[in-house]
Amino acid sequence: MTRLTRRRTPWWVWALLALVILIAAAALGAYVYVRGLFGAAGGAPFTLSVKPGDSLPTVARTLETRHIVKNARVLRYVMDKNGTAGKLKEGLYDLTGRMTVDQVAATLAGPARLPTVNVTVPEGRRIRDMPAIFAKAGFDGAALQGVLKDEALSPYAKGKQPDLEGFVFPDTYSLRPKETPRQIVQTMLERMNREFTPANIALAKAQGLGVREWVILASMVQAEAAGDQEMPIVAGIFLNRLKEGIALGSDPTVAYGLGKNLPELDRSAGDFKKDTPYSTYTRQGLPAGPINSPGKAALQSVLSPVLTMTDGRSALYFVHGLDGKIHVNHDYPAHLRDVARYR
Repeated sequence: MTRLTRRRTPWWVWALLALVILIAAAALGAYVYVRGLFGAAGGAPFTLSVKPGDSLPTVARTLETRHIVKNARVLRYVMDKNGTAGKLKEGLYDLTGRMTVDQVAATLAGPARLPTVNVTVPEGRRIRDMPAIFAKAGFDGAALQGVLKDEALSPYAKGKQPDLEGFVFPDTYSLRPKETPRQIVQTMLERMNREFTPANIALAKAQGLGVREWVILASMVQAEAAGDQEMPIVAGIFLNRLKEGIALGSDPTVAYGLGKNLPELDRSAGDFKKDTPYSTYTRQGLPAGPINSPGKAALQSVLSPVLTMTDGRSALYFVHGLDGKIHVNHDYPAHLRDVARYR
């Protein structure tokens, strides 16, 4: 019999096979590693602020440091491939480490969120108070003061008063840091003008008031009422007194005319006898102009006033008592009794 001889596999074949296996394993490992670089980096939420002159490489390195992306070069590669590398814009981008590189790239290629500064102008503040409010928020208070004196910016103030008192709406405004004082004032004027709807103007006319007179009276209500719930009552009393030809007798109008704050009024010094275009003690009717910036509640109270007492008589007098309540009367003797009783 002929014995079959088993041929042995040459060593170099095994070596080649091992090399192939090693190369395949390395390639798979490299593929897995590279694919991993496109995944989420796991960092905390981060708002990226892009300023003029910031480049994509700089931004990418920042995002790698913040663990928004795993590798800055991968982000640059994706944006280059998508043709969005040059679309980075000034502004804010809200990002998180749960986003993939593709999602981060898409966010950076989209619109930026513009940075804003919130400024709150409280109801009842005067024009003279506003420059300091805006200066505290980083705006040019002195320049703003100059614009607020440009009464020609409002048709209701133009030629009738020295500034825009009463016609800039008290509210919270979200403003761009680079907005100019004129842009800021225009925004406030436009917000006030939104209150002057045809329906509201018709309601003011029903009370015998034009837009300007409506705002003047609302500013008085703003200064006199202890809260929103009192405003329709105070508005009704002032409207009744106007119709009856009784002096309005509002202390805040005296303070405004003298350039004082209300607590600074001094009866013994004759403040209430000093005549100014704003004093409603020395002059009949409404003051020469608004005495502050009335809010929405004050404006609405003039349009929907409470004109009568519970017994049906017209309300003509009121006093704020030390008991925290407003006491309303039709006749002066009763008013004096309430003053003595509650003050």
